[in-house]
Amino acid sequence: MTNTPTILPRDKAEILAQALPYIRKFHGKTMVIKYGGNAMTDPALQAAFAEDVVLLKLVGINPVVVHGGGPQIETALNRLGKKGEFIQGMRVTDAETMEVVEWVLAGEVQQDIVGLINQAGGKAVGLTGRDGGLIRARKLRLVDPKDPAKEHDVGQVGDIVSIDPSVVKALQDDQFIPVVSPIGFGEHNESYNINADVVAAKLATVLQAEKLLMLTNIPGVLDKQGRLLTELTMKRIDELIADGTISGGMLPKIAGALDAAKSGVNAVHIIDGRVPHAMLLEILTDQAYGTMIRSH
Repeated sequence: MTNTPTILPRDKAEILAQALPYIRKFHGKTMVIKYGGNAMTDPALQAAFAEDVVLLKLVGINPVVVHGGGPQIETALNRLGKKGEFIQGMRVTDAETMEVVEWVLAGEVQQDIVGLINQAGGKAVGLTGRDGGLIRARKLRLVDPKDPAKEHDVGQVGDIVSIDPSVVKALQDDQFIPVVSPIGFGEHNESYNINADVVAAKLATVLQAEKLLMLTNIPGVLDKQGRLLTELTMKRIDELIADGTISGGMLPKIAGALDAAKSGVNAVHIIDGRVPHAMLLEILTDQAYGTMIRSH
């Protein structure tokens, strides 16, 4: 147990009362949560995350979890003596790597998360893009940013063709919490490894989610001086990409977040998954934890 300071009953009541308008506002709404980083590997943070997800479900909000698993894939590949290779933040995925990605994500990682949520009192169900025809994909064409005529072959890395959310909706209606592994399938039933941030953003759009929450290992989007930017618009994001403030692994996150915001998701939050219960603080209090992205 973490050492929480003793809170007076009066303050406790005040805190709970403050959450009420948010519970009312978000009741019956869907929230897509991209789960990754330290929040996924630190046991105390894992437990806090599972409790948050269950609490959201119990107050009438519909959480959908999409998880990554980069470090776990890396560990498994190392055990096989394979070296992970990245181009523009995307993992190069040959057939053997794809097998590893599938058994790590859809097997080990997904089932761990399902178990954690169930242990915290929820009813989680694991899905991959194959289940219910959820994520149709095709091979990602990665164009070189410096030379548009050049394309990089990153193997079985997928681009989403379409998402059919009917299996997710059916589970939600039955009080289940869907946990989605970012693996899609192609027209010949081949598997594709898809960036989890991209899957979360697209799923949030298709479900017309109220919020997309992305748990990361940083406090949010930081400016050049390392200060947290609590709110970002499209124009400001373009400036930050142009001057190199946003780069590397943050690019697909921000691109996905922007797409979701443009396509009807009310707010996208990039939050610090290293803070216990960061999700509850973001959703049910006035406190701004992390960076909020709006389309306008």
